[in-house]
Amino acid sequence: MKKNEYNTKQISVSQLFGLMLIAYIFSFAIRLIWLNWALGHPEFFWNGQLMINTNDGYFFASGAQHVLQGVHDANPRIPDMWAYGTVAFTALLAKITPFSLETIILYLPAVISSLVVVPIILIARLYGKTVWGFFAALLGSIAWSYYNRTMIGYYDTDMFSAMAPMFILYFLMKSTHDFKLHSALYAAIAIVVYPFLYEQGQAIVYAMGIIYALYMVWFHRTEKTTYASLLLVFLALIPLQVLGIPAPYHYIVSIVLVLAAYRWLQQKRDSMDVKTLMMASGTLFLLFLLTGNVFGLIWAKVFSYVETGTSDTGLHFYAVNQTVREAGKIPFFPVPGQSCISQRMSGSAIGFIISVIGYILLVIRKPAFLLALPLIGIGIFAHWGGLRFTVYAVPVAALSAVYLFDVVGDFFKDRRIKYALMAVATAAMIYPNITHIIGYKVPTVLNKAEVEDLVKLDKIAKGKDYTISWWDYGYPIWYYSDTSTLIDGGKHNNDNFIVSKIMQTDSPQLAANLARVAIETYVDSNYSVVADTLFKNGQKDQADPNLLLMQLEDGTYPMPKKTRDIYLYMPYRMLNIFPTVTVFGNLDLTTGKPERKVLFYPTHAVKNDHGVLQFSNGIMFDVKKGTLFFGSQQVPVRYFMLTQLTKEGKTKIEAQPYHANGGYAVVYMKDYGRFIIMDVKTFNSMYVQMFILGKYDKNLFELVVSSPYSKIYRLKK
Repeated sequence: MKKNEYNTKQISVSQLFGLMLIAYIFSFAIRLIWLNWALGHPEFFWNGQLMINTNDGYFFASGAQHVLQGVHDANPRIPDMWAYGTVAFTALLAKITPFSLETIILYLPAVISSLVVVPIILIARLYGKTVWGFFAALLGSIAWSYYNRTMIGYYDTDMFSAMAPMFILYFLMKSTHDFKLHSALYAAIAIVVYPFLYEQGQAIVYAMGIIYALYMVWFHRTEKTTYASLLLVFLALIPLQVLGIPAPYHYIVSIVLVLAAYRWLQQKRDSMDVKTLMMASGTLFLLFLLTGNVFGLIWAKVFSYVETGTSDTGLHFYAVNQTVREAGKIPFFPVPGQSCISQRMSGSAIGFIISVIGYILLVIRKPAFLLALPLIGIGIFAHWGGLRFTVYAVPVAALSAVYLFDVVGDFFKDRRIKYALMAVATAAMIYPNITHIIGYKVPTVLNKAEVEDLVKLDKIAKGKDYTISWWDYGYPIWYYSDTSTLIDGGKHNNDNFIVSKIMQTDSPQLAANLARVAIETYVDSNYSVVADTLFKNGQKDQADPNLLLMQLEDGTYPMPKKTRDIYLYMPYRMLNIFPTVTVFGNLDLTTGKPERKVLFYPTHAVKNDHGVLQFSNGIMFDVKKGTLFFGSQQVPVRYFMLTQLTKEGKTKIEAQPYHANGGYAVVYMKDYGRFIIMDVKTFNSMYVQMFILGKYDKNLFELVVSSPYSKIYRLKK
């Protein structure tokens, strides 16, 4: 194929920008569907603005707070402005625009992610088919998976995850078409910047660089420009941070080196032979492999999403990926009650098949699309690694599907018929995605009343204090209460055992002592993993965790000096995930086996048949006899508790004892209309006693915040 074939039938530049603008407005406008729904919920507002709908967003928002307001100074996990582009952009916009921080973090995902339409259209324009790119941009910018992770309120680095690689892909493809060194330069600069925008995607860029090298060497092995281009790309891929250069300086140094290399190549390339350029680019390739730990990084990323437990050495903790929904295996095609790759990538199974056929046809006719293989590959990896990976493949899938429509349209001589066909077919692909978006009613992370509780804590606590709760609530706790946490959305490792044990133990003494020892150890050990430090995990003198926990419970363990206050945050919303929370602490760490069977079923009554309650989960409860029915199995109940909140925020309890030998308890939370069926040991756990029943050891804890949504206790010791 000759180069001039790529530039036939091009529309004007003004028309190009017009199509980009239309596609961008379409992408942004579709994201207003959620906004329109959320505006009708006053409980989603704080400080006069809708709150965000992703937990991880509060990590970056806390970093912006740190830059703008000087808070979180004592938090060892607070992100630096120059470590994450999300924090930098947010802080910069808050300083130079009249918008509040809350407004910026709400709308920024839609503003940034909609830019994906630009590289999609430009890639198609390389082949003289801008209209193909326009229709693909309409589809790719709002397709199921991409929308879910870039909607208004989904404030996270995902806004860059697929958009930025598409710019890299465009410049790499352009360098194979026009064979101009400046195209490779633009690709190299984009590669340097990408980790600043989305650090987790570095393995993907590494793979794109390797595929680019293979493509160029295979198709253009005798050209000087091939090796000059590879020299720039490999130089950009070398991670200078391994040399100890801190952010943002290693990005700046990399860009300067790339520009200097480009200038040098412009001056010297003509006087250099192919062999010399080949050796230079090969040397940089080896340096890239060595410094970037390329295959190790890629394997580590893969393993981190498919592992099912901890290593065989040391103690046996529970792996968090076993409970994270987005890291779970998903099918390719629709299965009742499950997300699937085909829907998330293209909106439907038929759309997915069309995309696969279109991509195969693209690679056959336009081999440069081989450069998109890493994006397609990571999307397919979602089958094993989890639904989050489908987002990378969405723009390429959109280009592939609409390309097939373009090819079919070429059978019609009348261009109006062709474009009408493409428009109708694209609309048919868009339809299931729009249907999904209309039904995708995601609430904000917290509601107004929950935020009020954390703000009350902020007024009580000092910046150096710690709040212990499950990792789901770590970042929001930072943002609204200005206290640090032991575990959070990015640090949910072996310390999950510590927090889980505190929440599920029936010993207030163990809960209090373990909380104090954990936090003081965390600070004194320069913020190491507490569980590994306390139990000397994997070391020759590894401690017996069961013995240590017994010593903490009976008070014989030497307690550290108190240096800060510690708070226990027990929210109502943890009720639904409490069985998952208990999994991490209900372990004999020496064997990895559960200590006991935990039974905890939140439910509600659907029928009352003469004093026999039937619950939504199929369990029945004979209130008169104090008997539970699990199918044909009949078991005695020891306690039945009815709880009701007073205006003062206290919990009023009405107790009905049944069988002294009963192994189960039933609690009816009247204000919530919910029943909880649980085993007696779980009934005596700190979470059930302190949050649900409002009962606690006043010698060890002080209730400082109480509402229907959460209870927050201060540790006295």
